[in-house]
Amino acid sequence: MKADKISVVFDTSVYISAFAIPGSLSEQAFIAAMRGKVRLFTSPAILTETANILRSKFGATEDEAILVLRQINRSAEIIRPDASIDKLADTPDNRILECAVAAGASLVVTGDRHILKLKSYEAIGICRVAEFLHTIGR
Repeated sequence: MKADKISVVFDTSVYISAFAIPGSLSEQAFIAAMRGKVRLFTSPAILTETANILRSKFGATEDEAILVLRQINRSAEIIRPDASIDKLADTPDNRILECAVAAGASLVVTGDRHILKLKSYEAIGICRVAEFLHTIGR
């Protein structure tokens, strides 16, 4: 019998790197999710932050940002968390944890040092992209 797919939430930094840096580990992680190697979850807050960063820091046009969001939407299940978490100082970091808890995810994949410092949250593992790729056997 085949085990259930691992359920994951990618931090905004993973999406940004996946789309802004071709060939990056984050792109490899997103491709693995697109191919169904994992069950990927995201939330409206994560999508909004991703689009805002692409526009403000990477000069993406509105159409380019929408294209990225459509690609994410095709690969991820959208979760609308109903509980607030106030564990970290950076509000967007808390949105990642909220999504992971609401999704019942087993893993948060991030490059954010504040999230990484937790190591886990409510039995949800937290790891870097390289560790994630190793875990799924890219």
